[in-house]
Amino acid sequence: MNERTWLLGEAELPLDDDDLAVERKLWTRRSALALTAGFLALGSVPARASYVPTLAPRANHIVVSKSKRVLALMSGAETLKRYKVHLGFTPRGHKQQSGDGRTPEGRYYIDRRNPRSEFYLSLGVSYPNALDVARARALGVKPGGDIFIHGGPRRTADRRKTDWTAGCIAVSDAEMEEIWSMVPTGIPITILA
Repeated sequence: MNERTWLLGEAELPLDDDDLAVERKLWTRRSALALTAGFLALGSVPARASYVPTLAPRANHIVVSKSKRVLALMSGAETLKRYKVHLGFTPRGHKQQSGDGRTPEGRYYIDRRNPRSEFYLSLGVSYPNALDVARARALGVKPGGDIFIHGGPRRTADRRKTDWTAGCIAVSDAEMEEIWSMVPTGIPITILA
């Protein structure tokens, strides 16, 4: 296949150098227009919300006060940031069983990260621990699980509620981005009554 065949297809037509130059310019213009149209089409597709990490100081402990509805990111004795939180729909008392709507109390660890969380970024809390499992077993119930720190509610009705989670600790999406960037996996979280 020669240069003329590539530009014109399989048909071999006699072209002089001027015709060949015009064909090259047309092909280049067509390619540029097609490429531009492709980029414009990609730009019109709504982008999925994505998190871009930022540099921030690292916390080495999280303290949550359920009664004050506050989450504090700590570095030693220094409080780095404080956030207002939403808790489980039955916030008083320690989580006893699956489905009770309570946020657990005690000392746990951040044991996993979920960048594709249903509630926008989430950090897993290591509930239930051995004591929680033993307590639930003694009551003849399941302790539950899947406790997270995560972003805000998706349902409009939940946005007006103080406590709406199934036992998790929720903040706004913007606050969750800050927390996500400041909290490494493995640090302790103390949840107080």
